[in-house]
Formats: sequence, C-alpha cells, structure tokens
Amino acid sequence: MFAWHFTEMPYPHLPPLDTLSTMRVSLPNSHYDPKIGADLYNRYLDEYVIASELGLNLLLNEHHQTATCLDVAAPLSAAIVARQTSQGRICILGNPVANRNDPIRIAEEMAMIDNICRGRLDVGFVRGVPYEIFAANTNPTQTVEKLWEGIDLTVMAWTSQEPFNFEGRFTHRRMVNLWPRPYQTPHPAIWITGSSDLESIKKAAGRGYVFATFLQPYDKVKAMFDAYRSNYHDCGLPGGGGMAYMPLVYTAETEEEAEAGAKELTWYLAAKAEPQYRNPPGYVPVSFNVNALRGTYSGRTDAMRAQSLEFLKEQGVMIYGTPDSVAKQIKRFYDLVGGFDHLLMMQQAGSLDHARTVKSMTMFAREVYPQIKDLPRSQPLNAKAAAE
Repeated sequence: MFAWHFTEMPYPHLPPLDTLSTMRVSLPNSHYDPKIGADLYNRYLDEYVIASELGLNLLLNEHHQTATCLDVAAPLSAAIVARQTSQGRICILGNPVANRNDPIRIAEEMAMIDNICRGRLDVGFVRGVPYEIFAANTNPTQTVEKLWEGIDLTVMAWTSQEPFNFEGRFTHRRMVNLWPRPYQTPHPAIWITGSSDLESIKKAAGRGYVFATFLQPYDKVKAMFDAYRSNYHDCGLPGGGGMAYMPLVYTAETEEEAEAGAKELTWYLAAKAEPQYRNPPGYVPVSFNVNALRGTYSGRTDAMRAQSLEFLKEQGVMIYGTPDSVAKQIKRFYDLVGGFDHLLMMQQAGSLDHARTVKSMTMFAREVYPQIKDLPRSQPLNAKAAAE
C-alpha cells in the first residue's frame, strides 16, 4: 500500500463559522489577509517537503473561490514540490479539465512538471465539485463529457510524436504538437475521482486508470471499488490501475491527544456552502438526490456530517488514535472494502498548527506505515463472483 500526505491548504482565519452563511463561492475576499496567506502557503509547502523526507508520497489538488483551499493552481504547487523534493511520487488530483477550456495547456503543464521531477508525477483528472460550476460558469450537464474528451485529448497529445488536428465536441485544435513530451513513457499514470458516476468508474477501470474516492462510509466505498474491480477483470487488464481512498487521519501518542487533533480536522467537514451552490441541476443523477433526501449516509451529505466523531471513525471517514490503533483501523477498512492500493491522508485541516501536523505525519510515517506498507494490492473482482 502506498501512503500519501495531503492538505487542501485551508485558510481558517475566519469569523466564527456560525456567523457565516458560506465558506465557498460568495464569501467576500475581504476576509483574506495576504500576510497570513503568504505564511500559510510557505508553511504548507514546507510540510510537503517534510512529508517527502519522511518517505510519504505527495498529493495535491485545487479548488476555487473557497476558504477551504488556497491551492487554486495545483500545477504551480506541484512544480514547486517537484523542484524541492527528490523522492516520492507527486499526484495532482486533480486537473479540473471540465472547467478549463484548454486540455492542451493541461497536457503541457503536466509534461513540464514530469520533466522537472524526472518522472515522479501521477496525473489526476476531475469534473470539479458542484459549487465550482458557478465559479467556472460551466454547464453541469456537460461536465462528464468534457472530462473524458479532455482526458482523451491530453493522452493523445502526450503520446503522439507527430503534429495532429483535433475536432471534438468541446475542443477544436488546428495543430497539436506537444513540447515538451512527458518524462515517463508513454505517459504518467492517470487517476480519476468520483462517487456518483458509475459509468466513469467503469471507464476508469477499463482503461487501467487509478480510481479514487474521498470521505465515504465503507459500504459506499466497497460498492464503488467492487464496480471498479469487476470491470477491470472483465477487460482482462494485467496490471496498472488501482484504487485509492482518502480519510481524515491523525496519529498521536495517546488516544486523548488523537481525539483532540481529529476534532480539529472536522473543520473540513463543517465547511459551508449555500444551498443554491451545492447541487446544480444535472450535476448528479436523480437517484443520487433521492437517496440524499432520504438521509442515506454519504460523506457529502448533511446526514453524515452531523454524526459523532466516533461514528465517523467507525465508518472509516476519520482514522485517528495511537500508531497501533491507526494501523488497526486502516487494516479493518481495507478488509471491509475488499482491499485498496493507495491511502490518501488529509493530515491537516482547519486550524491544526504546523507542529502538531508534523508530529502526526512523523508518527504515521515511522510507526504506522511500516505496519501497512506490505498490504497486498487488491485483486480484480470476477464479475460472476460479484453478482453472487
């Protein structure tokens, strides 16, 4: 199993959350202090370097118009990390190709970073979360199609050694001739995220891409991973791909200290968005909305976020405790979902300070990671066995 350090680079210096109607889309940027923000950027980048030195892989993402994520351009932060580190994989999860109108620019940026880090880059692609539909002014009903067209064009640009023309539904390019080419041949590993789009999960499996999901209860994760495994097996793929899961993780010397750290991480779960931004019409299937209205537990529903810390721990949305306890929880989740390959750890959120973040990271790397590192890669699921 591969372990990855992750933070969304939050800006927690806000008025009391109960006085705010939102932390996303329309929160006035008058709440942002550039001097504090400069300190935070440098702190978060320092923590990525420390994570690399501890033997962890590095995961980055981007979001827009939100206090939960100052990393508004993951290619920039990944390029910095690529130059400042010399070991471990670097994964951008991901490039919001459905909200960016130039996949070739993404292909160029990723190829450049892959050269800087000499082939340590994994490239993730995402639709973009619902509230970013408004920031990007995109059509929510087209994001899945734009995602896959953008991925296909990016891969063509990476792998073609001759200029070509591309005429798609959303992108029209008279001349595509990528300079530089990626360092890795034929191209960096590709990751996809998602939870509600079963067809995208199957498509990711069929192409041997890594599938990742975040902050979901174990039964939901197992259903998604089973769908991936089943399709992977049916396509007869011999290797590559894999599955990734991200919980909130805090490791400490005592259970009391761990619980205190975990409570601070829940700041991320409490992040607010006004109702009109949460669920643009057509972004998710009708069945998903029906289940949400019924209170079905999912990491992105109010029903889940309102639960106790212990409940979140039992479901695997949060993992916290002493090193042996954390290792035990990871192994339990691994067994419950049928195995997975990448543990993506949000080890910092909200006001969790630098010292405690680094202490938790260090304890995990030195005392937990050795206990889970040799967990075997999950095996493709026979479709017949899955049906039974």
